[in-house]
Amino acid sequence: MKNTARLNFQIGLVIVLLSVALWVLLLFNPGQVMEVSHCQMTMAGPSAASLDMLLQMNPFSDMMLGWTLMVFAMMLPKLISPIQYIFSRSFRRQRISSSLLFVFGYALVWIAIGVVMNGLILAANFYFPQSFVPAILIGVIAIFWQFTPIKQRFLNRGHYHRPLAAFGLAAKRDALSFGLAHGFWCFCSGWALMLFPMLMPVGHNAAMLAVTLIMVSEHMEHPRIPKWYFGTRLKLLRIVWAQARLRLN
Repeated sequence: MKNTARLNFQIGLVIVLLSVALWVLLLFNPGQVMEVSHCQMTMAGPSAASLDMLLQMNPFSDMMLGWTLMVFAMMLPKLISPIQYIFSRSFRRQRISSSLLFVFGYALVWIAIGVVMNGLILAANFYFPQSFVPAILIGVIAIFWQFTPIKQRFLNRGHYHRPLAAFGLAAKRDALSFGLAHGFWCFCSGWALMLFPMLMPVGHNAAMLAVTLIMVSEHMEHPRIPKWYFGTRLKLLRIVWAQARLRLN
C-alpha cells in the first residue's frame, strides 16, 4: 500500500509539473500562437480581402499548435487518475507505453476537435473582430450546459475506467481506446468551457486559468445521478481552502 501511494504521488507530481511547464510556455506565448490577429480591410465590414488578411495573419498550423499546447496545459491534471489506473493494472514493462498510448488517444480526440474549434474561432474573429459578443454568447451557453443532466451524464462516463488487457497488442489496443473514449467524454462535457477563453479578445490567459480550475474541479467530484444541478463543482477549491485552514491553525 505504501509503495502504491508513493507511485501515485510520483505520477501526480510529474503530470502537474508538466502542466506547469506548459502553462509557463503558454503565458510566455512564443510566436504569439495563442492570439488571433485581425484587421478589417474595408469599412463596409467582412470582405474577401479581409478574410485573406485574417488567414495570412493567423496560419492555421500556428493556431493548431496553440490549441494543442492549451489542451495539454489545461487537461493534463485531469489525466492523473486514469494514468494511475493504467499503472496499477499493467505490468511494469508496459506501464509507460500504455500510458503514452492513452495520452495519444486522448490528445487525438482534442486535436481533431481543434480543427473545428479553430474554424469557429476564425469565423468569430472574421465577423466580430475584437468583439466580446462571441465570448459572451458561448459563455452563456457554457453556464447553461453546466447545469444540464446531459453534462452530468458525460462527466459520469469520464469516471469509467474500462478493464485493460495484460498482454501484447490487446494491451496496447485497450490503452489507446481508453484514451480515445476518455477524450471523447471529456470533450462532450467541456466543449463550451474550452471554447470560451479562445473567443476572448483580451484576458484569455485569465479565462483559461479559470476554466482549468472549473474543469479539474468538476472531474474530481463523484459521479451523480444525471439531473438538473444548480450548484458549483469546485472540489479543488474546497480542498485547497481546507488545507490552507489546517496549516493556518
